[in-house]
Amino acid sequence: MTYELYYWPEIQGRGEYVRLALEEAGADYVDVARGPRGSAAMMKMMDVRKGTPPFAPPFLKAGKLVIGQTANILLYLGARHGLAPKTEAGKLWVHQLQLTITDFVVEIHDTHHPLGPSLYYEDQRAPAKKRTTEFWDERVPKYLGYFEGLLDANGGAYVTGRRLSYVDLSLFQIVDGLRYAFAKRMKAFERNIPGLVGLHDRVAARPNIKAYLASERRIPYNEQGIFRRYRELDA
Repeated sequence: MTYELYYWPEIQGRGEYVRLALEEAGADYVDVARGPRGSAAMMKMMDVRKGTPPFAPPFLKAGKLVIGQTANILLYLGARHGLAPKTEAGKLWVHQLQLTITDFVVEIHDTHHPLGPSLYYEDQRAPAKKRTTEFWDERVPKYLGYFEGLLDANGGAYVTGRRLSYVDLSLFQIVDGLRYAFAKRMKAFERNIPGLVGLHDRVAARPNIKAYLASERRIPYNEQGIFRRYRELDA
């Protein structure tokens, strides 16, 4: 089966967590909006008013299934491609962790858009600077400290132990994205999270991921996605 991934063609965004899972699994997929059909095909899928239409991208078409929400898509792919534990308890655990990552992604986005996505960054610079300070003082230590603690407690190479799960791929993206958006702040903070830094490097070295990162399929970071580089926020 060839999966169809629907997400905005210009940004990594929330769709990148799904791309990483598909690439690691070696799955056959089409990034629809980046192809000849473009974003029009994606918008057409969202205009459907019967069945189980998605609210917003990313969503994945798998045969007759249309699955929306990043964590929900990863729950499905994890079970099918060995990227999640086999037990019900294990599957629920990594899903829970992915939902926590989802919460963190929202807070990352809000550093540059604290007043909402309908306003330009230039219209909310002062609130963004205040929000970013609180983010690095309080929220980054809370979230990354939690995942660092999980790695330390299980003593494994990955969050759940010896085997990689989609949560590890998502944590790679978190560390990598924060390095882009907040290069100075992240460099100073990384001494507190050696386990996550090591996890990032192990994921980046995996053959399928390494090939993906070096390919044109990996959309470069830019100032349109979740991770945005504004120098005044990285002071």
